[in-house]
Amino acid sequence: MNQEAIKRYGDELYNAWRERQPIEPLTAREPGITIEDAYQIQLRTIGLRRERGERVIGKKIGVTSKVVMNMLNVHQPDFGHLLSGMVYGDGEAIPANTLLQPKAEGEIAFVLKRDLTGPGVTYADVLRATECVMPCFEIVDSRIKDWKIKIQDTVADNASSGVFVLGDQAADPRKIDLALTGMVLEKNGEIVGTGAGAAALGTPVNAVVWLANTLGRLGISLQAGEVILSGSLAAMVPVAAGDSLRISLGGIGSAGVKFV
Repeated sequence: MNQEAIKRYGDELYNAWRERQPIEPLTAREPGITIEDAYQIQLRTIGLRRERGERVIGKKIGVTSKVVMNMLNVHQPDFGHLLSGMVYGDGEAIPANTLLQPKAEGEIAFVLKRDLTGPGVTYADVLRATECVMPCFEIVDSRIKDWKIKIQDTVADNASSGVFVLGDQAADPRKIDLALTGMVLEKNGEIVGTGAGAAALGTPVNAVVWLANTLGRLGISLQAGEVILSGSLAAMVPVAAGDSLRISLGGIGSAGVKFV
């Protein structure tokens, strides 16, 4: 794909985000689009948001579960950028009309205290570089109409990022087996999802290893202070105005969010 097309689709996705109007899938219009093309489009949209004054504060990892891999017919995760305008505090209300097609995911977030530069990053390296892990809601959103996405669509759309919520508790990942960490997700007081850390590439640590090494091959480091969302531990839950959700993670803590 040439640079003109990359710019055009990046601008289109940026405008879809800003105006909250979904667009047709890129893959339906550009059958030859590659994942590499899609990441270039993603960088275009991130650049436009940075021009508005937002800062990159971390990364998110997607497509970490077998269910989603099979749905998208892809067998590797993807990543997107977290920006300063995406952050909400524990229990804070999110205006539903600021999103298009939101769905909530319960995740484990990593907060780094040291840089991670791949390739060659190991499981032990990730644990040493992590300040703490926290309970997290990622509210994924798609600028692609009706979530009719293939892997190239979601990558171009910043890995379907919306906003995220960090809990007010933190834990030392060296003292917890994150693969066995259990999760309960409640919506309006009812349990709607359960899962465990093993859903994210066997353990959320493996997801961060993958990200650090993938970015390293592109000449990019994960930076101290960045927040890394390591992937959903259960199925996505559709949300709308009036919904309240809570996630509880064994040995880590909880987080809540409501939509108005």
